[in-house]
Amino acid sequence: MDVRFLDTLVCVAEVGSIAEAARRLDLTPASVAQRLRALEADLGSRLVVRSGRTVQATAAGQRVVEHAYAVLREVRNLRSAAADTGLPAGPLRLGTTPTGMTGMLPPVLREWVACYPRIDVYMEPASTALLHARVLAGELDVALLVHPLFELPKACVWTPLRSERLVLITPSDMRVKDPLAVIRREPFILYDRKVVGGRLADGYLRSRGIRPAVRFELDGIESVAKLVAEGFGVSVLPDWAVLRADAGVRRWALPEPCPSRIVGLLSQRSSVRAPLVAAFSAIARKHFPWSDAL
Repeated sequence: MDVRFLDTLVCVAEVGSIAEAARRLDLTPASVAQRLRALEADLGSRLVVRSGRTVQATAAGQRVVEHAYAVLREVRNLRSAAADTGLPAGPLRLGTTPTGMTGMLPPVLREWVACYPRIDVYMEPASTALLHARVLAGELDVALLVHPLFELPKACVWTPLRSERLVLITPSDMRVKDPLAVIRREPFILYDRKVVGGRLADGYLRSRGIRPAVRFELDGIESVAKLVAEGFGVSVLPDWAVLRADAGVRRWALPEPCPSRIVGLLSQRSSVRAPLVAAFSAIARKHFPWSDAL
């Protein structure tokens, strides 16, 4: 059995389209279909079925996909272990939140490329919750994410990089003497309460007995900041780097005690590519010394 065919099946099952899978795998749709037929012939079972414009895994196909994840992971581990260099072969499978991609990773990746030009990095942007699950499943080697509001498993390694206190953000021309009075008075843009920063902000306001007049609720710090800059209201957000660079908004300290979210790297303690993760973490710590964040 060719493991490339398993990889193709997994990709088709994930995206639900032969054409999209072909684009992601850099193949023609005919080649993708041919691989699927060959795998079905090898296993003696129908693995996918068309449903309108989409392609779905059959019951047998879904069972094969579930096992294929483990097989492909072990194949990657085998190739990494066979590397004749000081570090395991790549790619380093790196997950990141969208804000981490733009706000923290560029200088780290620049140094990685300079130090390890032959070790590729595969990057996957996703939410903190999804990244956490994919690291635990072994589908990502390391992820840049926000520390969840629960204790991490002992099988994981957590490397804190930056602490971000909550701040009030307003349009740049607004003057603030009492941040809490402003939150009570002005239309409010609520940071999504399903994410860590949003839950911290909501809890902080509730602890102060504040029920703001919510105009919008959405995820994405940059998106919230854009609406604030356009004059739609004020917000409470983690003090992310983009806020400091945005001339359209102004940041104001909130009364203590004020919570912070912690951004860092999550990985599994035992992995064939643990040396790759350690090398990446060492570079990240150089650019974001934890002592500077406290």
